Amino acid sequence: QVQLVESGGGVVQPGGSLRLSCVVSGFSFGNYGMRWYRQAPGKERELVASISYDGRGTSYADSVKGRFTISRDTAKNTLYLQMNSLKPDDTAVYYCFTGVRDSWGQGIQVTVSS
Repeated sequence: QVQLVESGGGVVQPGGSLRLSCVVSGFSFGNYGMRWYRQAPGKERELVASISYDGRGTSYADSVKGRFTISRDTAKNTLYLQMNSLKPDDTAVYYCFTGVRDSWGQGIQVTVSS
């Protein structure tokens, strides 16, 4: 059974930082690329960042490029999203995703507000 569990969200002031984690189980994590998505209220879910199976390839949405960093630790079966210089527009529910059975995490709320 594929499981993805996010953590690390919360409320932060503009300019602050958060690190999201996604612990996975039920498949060979080191064999698959992973993604982070987000969905803001009233908006469609959007792709934020992707990482290749070996961590060597990454890509980012233009809106987060230079501020967010996606990474992975295969030994810990964990995907990360380091978010710096956060803006109110980054407020959303963040989800990790794997193409294994198109599986999603439960989502974690990130709120950027003063």
